[in-house]
Amino acid sequence: MASLSAASHFGNTPLAPPDPIFHLTASYKADPNPLKINLGVGAYRDNDGNPWILPVVKKAERMIIENSSLDHEYLPIDGIRSFAEASARLILGADSPVIREKRYTAAQSISGTGAVRMGADFLARFNMSPVYISNPTWGNHRAIFNDAGFKDIREYKYWNPETRGLFIEEILKTFKEAPNGSILLLHPCAHNPTGVDPTMDQWKMIAQVAREKNHLIFFDCAYQGFASGNLDKDAQSVRYFVDQGFEMLIAQSYAKNFGLYNERTGCLSIITKDPDTAVRANSQICKLVRAGYSNPPAFGGRIVSLVLNSPEMYREWEIQLKSMADRIISMRKALFEALKALGTPGTWNHIVDQIGMFSFTGLTPSQVKILREKNHVYMTDNGRISMAGLNTGNVRRFAEAVDWAVRNVK
Repeated sequence: MASLSAASHFGNTPLAPPDPIFHLTASYKADPNPLKINLGVGAYRDNDGNPWILPVVKKAERMIIENSSLDHEYLPIDGIRSFAEASARLILGADSPVIREKRYTAAQSISGTGAVRMGADFLARFNMSPVYISNPTWGNHRAIFNDAGFKDIREYKYWNPETRGLFIEEILKTFKEAPNGSILLLHPCAHNPTGVDPTMDQWKMIAQVAREKNHLIFFDCAYQGFASGNLDKDAQSVRYFVDQGFEMLIAQSYAKNFGLYNERTGCLSIITKDPDTAVRANSQICKLVRAGYSNPPAFGGRIVSLVLNSPEMYREWEIQLKSMADRIISMRKALFEALKALGTPGTWNHIVDQIGMFSFTGLTPSQVKILREKNHVYMTDNGRISMAGLNTGNVRRFAEAVDWAVRNVK
């Protein structure tokens, strides 16, 4: 009999660092101060600071539960077909020639993270070109491509700290100098973490360079409808690139715009030059999924499919989605006005110029640290705040804390 005191097979396993966002949330939850403010996590909150389940989602849930014809059988490898097709229509437009000509494949994924990973795994097998991610970007992007096997992950400067806006000159310069056929990971709307999006004229300049260099586009769309409150407007950049004839990958998440954070519901679409290529791409996606998790879960996909395929429920969703976007916009205005009234040193127009869930405040790591320790305000070290964490009850208090930090800490 083997000795139980033998050295562990896992003895050389190193301790991985905690995820910054989830670690921040854990720190917030452990803080007993009743006036604490959580501006770290990217999840919508109502004006009372509570999670909000969209009424149309509740309606869809009831319909699913009461539908006796539904069961718990395995889904197809690439998920619910009506969900995937509706997802493609949502981002591309129902009248898109890509859909009409069947020049795409769409597969249900484990939310947006799973869609990006699925796309990265696909590209790692068939296109090991350098991948360019924005600096800054969502903290998981680099980790996903790294774990997918990419050895050449590069950055393009996105944020101009002087203007607190888009660094379009650097973006174009980097894309022009990139090797032909590079992969460009782009945020189509509500850039995370900066909240700064290119204008349509700037998107056209990016597209021109990408066409000249034959770059491959990978859109990570986590916030459609959450940026402007208009689903079509938030998809303009994607549709422009499609109209220009680009092949591309598109990752979609329904965590934010449906509030389905823990249902992990998303979609990966691949746009191709012809239907035959789309069929072959789908076969490879199915091969990846089968070896990864066999097939996706059903509940979130059923909710989204019901809403997207019902004109009445779709309209309800649009109204509720706009109400979330409008509340965030109102918090931007309230924060800006409070800082302006306090005479807080510096320029704060970027608070209202930015769009979507996040604002890149420009606060330094030292200021962020003191805000956490002195004022119990939790945000990421780079000064990104989730606007959804602000409400009429705490926005003034947050502005006063920022004002003190800016005046007293460098």
